[in-house]
Amino acid sequence: MPRPREFNRQAALDAAVEVFREHGFAGTSTEMLTTAMQIGRQSLYDTFGDKWRLYGEALQQYSDAETRAHIGALGRGGKAIDGIARMLARVVAEARQPCLGIGSISEFGGANEDLAKIREVAGNALREAMVDSVRRAQSEGDVSADIGARQAAAFLQAQIAAIRLAARGGAGDAELRALGKLALKALS
Repeated sequence: MPRPREFNRQAALDAAVEVFREHGFAGTSTEMLTTAMQIGRQSLYDTFGDKWRLYGEALQQYSDAETRAHIGALGRGGKAIDGIARMLARVVAEARQPCLGIGSISEFGGANEDLAKIREVAGNALREAMVDSVRRAQSEGDVSADIGARQAAAFLQAQIAAIRLAARGGAGDAELRALGKLALKALS
């Protein structure tokens, strides 16, 4: 009879997210995971299947959390442009932390259907929230009516990636803040 699990599954998954964020799939060893997750190798396999399935679950959790946080920043009351500014400020503030979504794209592109689907669902949810915010900002007179709301949302998503990549490449705080401000200014 197998022994009952003696660890917190969610805490272990959170630790795996952090390892994959920093090292990617290929750069992460099972030993790195078990050490960070504070579980044995067999517990990893019994609970998560294998490294690949753990990576997929980590990406899903990370994508869900980031999407909720971005949408939360967009919708926290006030004018729509203020929500867009809050979302960009959040990205700038956290840009030094590696992004598992961008890491996944860099490592696998669209080659893996399961990972692509996770990113697509999260990306679509965020894009729709941004489209709504841009349209609202347009109706409030803060975003140019000449800009298509869908194109503006795509632009904002690209800027989120650009800010995170710039941080990962060593951009300073002032430069990251300037990138966020320029992204916002481009909408007016």
